[in-house]
Amino acid sequence: MNTAVKYGASANGSSVAKSVWTGRILSGIAIAFFVMDGVMKLIQPQVVIDATQQIGWPVDPVTLTILGAILLACTALYVFPPTAVLGAILLTGYLGGAVASHARLGDPLVSHDLFGVYLGFFVWGGLWFRDARVRALIPFCK
Repeated sequence: MNTAVKYGASANGSSVAKSVWTGRILSGIAIAFFVMDGVMKLIQPQVVIDATQQIGWPVDPVTLTILGAILLACTALYVFPPTAVLGAILLTGYLGGAVASHARLGDPLVSHDLFGVYLGFFVWGGLWFRDARVRALIPFCK
């Protein structure tokens, strides 16, 4: 299988091109959020310190820096097609921790608890649309 077909950029017509662009847009939204969140954890403005304290995480600079670096590393893996599936798996784990952190506090379900799930849909949905290997692994229709 050649590289163009493997990563979804086939010459099969506009439907594949639309699928790839849909995936890039969904992935781009998730990537933009993760980069913003990771950088904010590295810069550590007061709003990040307050939010971290509210969910019960240690507010020391080392913890925030480590969380930011982990998030940015996982996002970098997700951006590049050869490592995108590994990045998606790692981001799913990161988002699971966010969901658990909010759920244990009894935060509102739709706006807080499920926010990580929504981002997970963008991550995996974007990957499904832009990568033919993932579409073959998870076929929603034939």
